[in-house]
Amino acid sequence: MSQRNATIGLWMFAIYLLLYGGFVLLNALSPETMEWLPFAGINLAVAWGFGLILAAIVLAFLYGFLCRETGTTPRAEPRP
Repeated sequence: MSQRNATIGLWMFAIYLLLYGGFVLLNALSPETMEWLPFAGINLAVAWGFGLILAAIVLAFLYGFLCRETGTTPRAEPRP
């Protein structure tokens, strides 16, 4: 793994850690806030939980996009 890929991964881990840490801290310090219904009858805890899942998927695709190697692998010759 290259140093660049490791750095990108650590930054993305830090972003996700902030999102998840906020979720955990809000649950621990102000659980009544998580009962708030911001939209469509879904409480904040469920909405934030789905947001965490979506963020993980987006970060995974972004990592794959940013860490891909372009033009470094030679194409295989077709077999006769």
